[in-house]
Amino acid sequence: MKYYTRKLVKTSDLNGRGTLFGGRLLEWIDEEAAIFAYCQSKSPHLVTKAMSEVDFISSVQNGDIIEFGCELIGYGNTSISVKLEVRNKTSKKKVISVDKITFVNLDKFGNPKKLNK
Repeated sequence: MKYYTRKLVKTSDLNGRGTLFGGRLLEWIDEEAAIFAYCQSKSPHLVTKAMSEVDFISSVQNGDIIEFGCELIGYGNTSISVKLEVRNKTSKKKVISVDKITFVNLDKFGNPKKLNK
């Protein structure tokens, strides 16, 4: 798995416990996976269709740097699927794992459209 993007966790990203807010991390995951899928398919018309179980493994503290790794796991007629992991840059501890995020290519009417391969 290749790691493409890094983020610095700031105070504004934290929950009431003082660790990275899960919703913020999910926002970053969806964005990172979408960018990766766009680059693989060369289609700007992908939307998130589904995300498999999300497994939060370890917490992230203020000031930590996390990195996002993506891997292509499927390429269909109208969809593309990605696996994504986030790890702590310093400790190399896995933070979260998402086995499958599926994106669908849509036409201007919102109907599935064939991807170019």
